[in-house]
Amino acid sequence: MKTVFLGSPPFALPVFRALARSRHRPLALVTAPDKPRGRGREVEPTELVLAARELDIEQIQPADPHADEVLAKLRELAPDVLVVASYGVILKPALIDFAPHGSLNVHASLLPRWRGASPIQAAIAAGDERTGVSIQRIVRALDEGDVLLSRERAIGAEETSGELLAALAELGGAAIVEALDLLENGAARFTPQDASRATYARKLKKERGALDWTRPASELVRHVRAMNPWPGARALDPKGRDLTVLRAREVAARGEPGAVLEASERFVVACGENALELVQLTPAGKRPMSGADYLRGARVGAGERLTTPPPATHG
Repeated sequence: MKTVFLGSPPFALPVFRALARSRHRPLALVTAPDKPRGRGREVEPTELVLAARELDIEQIQPADPHADEVLAKLRELAPDVLVVASYGVILKPALIDFAPHGSLNVHASLLPRWRGASPIQAAIAAGDERTGVSIQRIVRALDEGDVLLSRERAIGAEETSGELLAALAELGGAAIVEALDLLENGAARFTPQDASRATYARKLKKERGALDWTRPASELVRHVRAMNPWPGARALDPKGRDLTVLRAREVAARGEPGAVLEASERFVVACGENALELVQLTPAGKRPMSGADYLRGARVGAGERLTTPPPATHG
């Protein structure tokens, strides 16, 4: 089938590559304009744009994909279906209904569970044992379209959202190719979602990473995994310096939430229930390190307290 792909990295990259290897090779990639990146803040193409160049697939990078000139270009390409993966723009009817077979979205959850912008983080934070990808028809309501197919996998006991995203992106690439095969062969069967089972994962903001020490340690372990790599599970050390926790485990211990219980070979902090061992962390402006290495340089002692970063303020 003739396809046009709309997406943004990192999730879209493996999906795009899988599509490009198939007989449904995209006629074009639609993605956001290049932005300043890195320490030098120079405008650079994303990995997705570089992949399209490598594959000799045309790149269209509009500020607004619904602009008249973009729609005119798509009419020239005349795709049978639009394929969307983590594009980051809510499509309007002009695009949703553009192609004869409509628009298909590669969504990183088992719909109707975790509709919305952050399904991977939500699944980990909630303690879900399994997740997957759904190929759904895009409609005007958020992630409510009928599902063509789903593919699932287990969530690893220590898997972070970054690791799970990479795995689901590969799974999504295989799933969209299979879905397009079904559509091309006339064998596609779309199943309506059960709205009574729907849950929602709202868009992540940086302040969502804050560690609330009054919560049980079991929840905070999942929170650390869910917030890795972004926005990061954050706390303030006893001197008010920022810490981002990368890996943590639950410890059977008690104390006032936020109190440092151990500060030698292990960095253990009391929670609302049990305690959290900070296995790996990143102090502000420094490289990732073990909790023990951090303690050797930070001079944090038992009995001191870690606190929760305050909510962001906007002027």
